[in-house]
Amino acid sequence: GRVGEATRRVVSEIPLLKTLASPRDKELWVQRLKEEYQALIKYVENNKNADNDWFRLESNKEGTRWFGKCWYIHDLLKYEFDVEFDIPVTYPSTAPEIAIPELDGKTAKMYRGGKICLTEHFKPLWARNVPKFGLGHLMALGLGPWLAVEIPDLISKGLVEHKSK
Repeated sequence: GRVGEATRRVVSEIPLLKTLASPRDKELWVQRLKEEYQALIKYVENNKNADNDWFRLESNKEGTRWFGKCWYIHDLLKYEFDVEFDIPVTYPSTAPEIAIPELDGKTAKMYRGGKICLTEHFKPLWARNVPKFGLGHLMALGLGPWLAVEIPDLISKGLVEHKSK
């Protein structure tokens, strides 16, 4: 189907990761983090080249806490949001839970604390691809599709306003 097609294209553009390691695996985690950053940098570069630049991410020194910005263009206006998540101790078997705190309580597709509800096919897809999927895949297959569905809806309901208003 169409979703499969889009997913395959996205996945083909993000380097796959090799190291099965969580923050508990000291030296291996350093290696995993290196792979995460390499894949994220490549994905962001690809997005820029395709004129589809839509997020920035950075982490604390340990690579256990991530934060940054994501944005969504709607009717030629750029809507920007802070995004954050922690790396679960069972990562990469468990995907992180992405939060957009300022949207907390504005949509049903969200848990308390502004954590987004990912589609039901995201979890099995992630599980099938451990440890190859990383944070680039989390953004591309998790956050990206969520923004594309939720942000236009929130704008149409007047729950999200452009900063210029």
